[in-house]
Amino acid sequence: MGTSPVQPDPNETDAFLEDLLERAAGTMSLFGIYIGDQLGYYDALAAGPLTATELAETTATDERYAREWLEHQTVTGVLSVENPDAEATDRRYVLPASYVEVFCEPESLNYLVPLAGLVASVGTPLEDVIEAFRTGGGVPFSAYGEACHEGIAAMNRPAYVSQLGPEWLASMPDVDGTLREGGRVADVGCGHGWSSIGVAEHYPETTVDGYELDAASVERATENVAERGVDDQVSVHHRDAGDPAIEGDYDLVMALECVHDLADPVGVLETMRRLAGEDGAVLVVDERAGEAFTPDGNEIEPLLYGFSVLHCLPVGTVDEPAVGTGTVMRPGTLEAYASEAGFSSVEVLPIENLFFRFYRLHR
Repeated sequence: MGTSPVQPDPNETDAFLEDLLERAAGTMSLFGIYIGDQLGYYDALAAGPLTATELAETTATDERYAREWLEHQTVTGVLSVENPDAEATDRRYVLPASYVEVFCEPESLNYLVPLAGLVASVGTPLEDVIEAFRTGGGVPFSAYGEACHEGIAAMNRPAYVSQLGPEWLASMPDVDGTLREGGRVADVGCGHGWSSIGVAEHYPETTVDGYELDAASVERATENVAERGVDDQVSVHHRDAGDPAIEGDYDLVMALECVHDLADPVGVLETMRRLAGEDGAVLVVDERAGEAFTPDGNEIEPLLYGFSVLHCLPVGTVDEPAVGTGTVMRPGTLEAYASEAGFSSVEVLPIENLFFRFYRLHR
């Protein structure tokens, strides 16, 4: 006998439809947050309540658009309004004090507003991503635009300048001691330079060589290094981190938030192993994906998979051959890459962090 088709549960369908609508509203709310961040609206509101006219005048924007944005931010729970029953032009909108660091303090660990720009920007080359699904090809990093590049750098900046030295590197006492006395660090995939800056500021006797393949990021990193006044410690190089011609003898070779994006992670890890020599340390910091795939995932895997589908997997498959790691790089995957690159073992450092896992690779 054949089995009867499963009948849909109307309540389950209704619940799913409601969930989709909430997802759509949440996504558009992030786009609105990105607009406000780019126009300086949150900085203006951090100084005190404003009407739409006052906000528009303060930021040199249009009053009608400002009013629509204020109302949208209010109904989505970001802003509050002092006098909701007043005429539209007289209402005064408030950025809650508890939210100010989230929107306005770029080196606060709670500064999460760059996430909105990242979500907005990963949709920029969406048609190219769809085509990559069909062909198995990739989408170049440059296709995602400045908003994406700036968003990645801004998201990581607070941790790099406040936690990298005093917490992450300090968890390796031998490395910490060497860098305090004055060591040499290679920063692979340094992006806009905040990781190199974080090391230099915490260890004023140490020098850092940052290696970055993206030319625009090299330019921004060089600017950031100079603006922070550590250009006597940090040098930024426009080089492929997998280039076997890179030379050096470093006390620490680190790759933060980039191994999962690499077409050839084994080749880069081989270079890192060589640059560390017999006595140097190798550190990889990457996403805190679960040990194995489960349907529910861990608390950050929905976000990780979103970035993987839209950005990291397409970017990581531009060059051929490419292993196609994606954002969700599980510990076993990194361990396999490290073993193939010649490392004898991988140690997960005992650092608690929502987003990252910390691997020390041993010769």
